[in-house]
Amino acid sequence: MVEDIVSKFKELYRTEPVVVRSPGRVNLIGEHTDYNEGFVLPAAINKEIYFAIAPNGTQTMRAYAYDLEENAEFDLNNVQRSEIGWANYLLGVVAQLQKANYEVKGFDLVFGGNIPIGAGLSSSAAVECGLAYALNYLYAYGIERFDMVKMAQKAEHEYALVMCGIMDQFASMFGKRNHVVKLDCRSLEYQYYPFNIDDYRIVLCDTQVKHSLASSEYNTRRKECETGVALLQKLYPQVNSLRDVTVQMLESHKDEFDPVVYKRCMYVVQENLRVEDACLDLERGDLEAFGQRMFASHQGLQHDYEVSCPELDFLADRAKESDAVLGSRMMGGGFGGCTINLVRLDKLDEFTRQMTEAYQKEYNITLKTYVAEIVDGSSLVPIDFSKK
Repeated sequence: MVEDIVSKFKELYRTEPVVVRSPGRVNLIGEHTDYNEGFVLPAAINKEIYFAIAPNGTQTMRAYAYDLEENAEFDLNNVQRSEIGWANYLLGVVAQLQKANYEVKGFDLVFGGNIPIGAGLSSSAAVECGLAYALNYLYAYGIERFDMVKMAQKAEHEYALVMCGIMDQFASMFGKRNHVVKLDCRSLEYQYYPFNIDDYRIVLCDTQVKHSLASSEYNTRRKECETGVALLQKLYPQVNSLRDVTVQMLESHKDEFDPVVYKRCMYVVQENLRVEDACLDLERGDLEAFGQRMFASHQGLQHDYEVSCPELDFLADRAKESDAVLGSRMMGGGFGGCTINLVRLDKLDEFTRQMTEAYQKEYNITLKTYVAEIVDGSSLVPIDFSKK
């Protein structure tokens, strides 16, 4: 893939580029906790976007989207949102650099990759982080990784118009091979934990569905959480978000809650505890216990937070019945997308076949599966042009 992108770059622009890679991500556990100032446990994976880039001595950005076979040009003296959807992820990054008083000179770019679109692996964050990393390298700005993460997030807010949390961009930039990273979404402190899965693989099962509820229900969940916090703040002034709430607090005042709001809050409080316990499991090397927490997370997302859907539940239930699987749960916003599964390496083919057959029989949809390895965050790709 890298060679294809580099050769396309040379064909279009007649010069040799710098090459950068930027990965997508999975989240092992900690779902819908980010906007409640809680904990998440993501990892960068080997589904990546590649960038071939070089200065062009003008004030123009010339970009070619390899996977879409589309190109576009933009005047860097007048950066604004575009009608071209994919270009906004790039323009948003340029705009953030300019806002921070970095001079962005003209450049040529070819980008593309193997992150499946619509599977919830954060291809948008990979594009934003990759371009930020590439321009930082190209023009020697000296920007810290964390500042690039914040710029990438702001690019998504202001140009893609998606009010995402910081996890996706953080995981793409800060990933570490064979480690997961626990991110505190309040303080933005983070810690790496070894994820030694020599005998297992992360397998994503893509439902191929996206129910229209997703965005409206996401906003509803945020409001429900805020309602719970407002109620508890009157009783416990130290409560600023569900991050500050304990199971005991909720149980003590159950009668004062709307039953639905109570369930939503209980899920978030318990999910934060699961992330903390899951990290202790990894420190002990206890993958079985870790997997059980994944199953518990799905139960909470299905019954208490109610952001799952029949297709996700079907896949999680089948995985739980399989002796090949340590843990399984829906991943991402919900109402479609993927389940994430920890699968025994020696049963990988059997698991994939059984899940594909069962899903086809139940829904008449061809299941897509992806095996993911945990890799480093955004980085340069060394290219030996002497061999070209």
